[in-house]
Amino acid sequence: MPLSEHEQRMLEQMERALYAEDPKFATALEGSGLRRYTRRRVYQAVAGFLVGIALLMAGMVFQQTWVSVAGFLVMLGCAVLAVTGWRRAPKPGEQQPAGSASGGGGDSRHPRQRRSMMNRIEQRWQRRRDEQGQ
Repeated sequence: MPLSEHEQRMLEQMERALYAEDPKFATALEGSGLRRYTRRRVYQAVAGFLVGIALLMAGMVFQQTWVSVAGFLVMLGCAVLAVTGWRRAPKPGEQQPAGSASGGGGDSRHPRQRRSMMNRIEQRWQRRRDEQGQ
């Protein structure tokens, strides 16, 4: 749920006060928590991928197919986690978009592109309806 105008003004005032009071602390808090979280998630996924390789190899050595399959699934899942975590990680100095702070659904990475694409689709649809009606 988006913030009201009053709440946004209050939040901006609090941010300005924090920057005025302790600018070093404020810049340290800007996006480091999310970067640290995504970096840790990628490292965990890499470690899980290595565990998956070990399971795959152990299953092959002991001729246990189910262990190999489990190892492959672990590798696959960890690879997906690592790639998605790497893509979502903000660049150093880049601020997190306001809409994605809650981790809610929707495509918050390219909202402007998505809207323009939807506008183009709607315009094409409207043109087709107009052409068929005439």
